[in-house]
Amino acid sequence: MRVVAESLDPVRLSFLAALLSDAGIPSLQLDTHVSALHGGIGAFPRRLAVLPEDHGRAVSVLRQAGFPPAEEAEA
Repeated sequence: MRVVAESLDPVRLSFLAALLSDAGIPSLQLDTHVSALHGGIGAFPRRLAVLPEDHGRAVSVLRQAGFPPAEEAEA
């Protein structure tokens, strides 16, 4: 799996997952339980990941929607 987005906002990640789903790209939210275990204090962002073969298309979909992928958002 390759991470394409990180966020403390579960609604944002759900929206990004819906964008990818509409484009036919399956995704998986990672670290949802870690965040919940720590009471949602914001110390552990959730991550959205896709299969390696879908990474390029996923990055393109997110860019076109105005959301830079995780590695670009950090730069």
